[in-house]
Amino acid sequence: MPGPALKQLHAHHAIHQGALTGAIQKTDEVKRLLKAGEDEVAKMAADHLLDYWETRIIAHADAEEDGFYQEMVGLHPELERAVVQLTRDHDLLRTIAKDIRKMLSEQGLTRDVIQQFEALIVVNDIHSRDEERMLLDEPNR
Repeated sequence: MPGPALKQLHAHHAIHQGALTGAIQKTDEVKRLLKAGEDEVAKMAADHLLDYWETRIIAHADAEEDGFYQEMVGLHPELERAVVQLTRDHDLLRTIAKDIRKMLSEQGLTRDVIQQFEALIVVNDIHSRDEERMLLDEPNR
């Protein structure tokens, strides 16, 4: 059963915003380190950033799918299509993260990896806004 924070717009928004702000700051730090020529430290920061995505943002997505989404559909069956769309967004985040892990392992920290981190930010930002609007904003249900 999902915790109460997932069911309240302001609390859920705060979770999303805090996680996204952290991801943006950590991505900017990786880019700053690369620009400064700190390649080894930048690689470690990129590994840490990927861990952040997996343990903070993707873990939150897992928690939503493991109860919150089902509960919302149970209360409002008309939300089933929205939940399918939101779950697809989560799948995109997981796929991009998996691709980043492979790229870091095989190629190191490249501009392509940075672009994938930036893609995570864009997908997550759009997803969070949609989720809040479709599932938690009462007038839009």
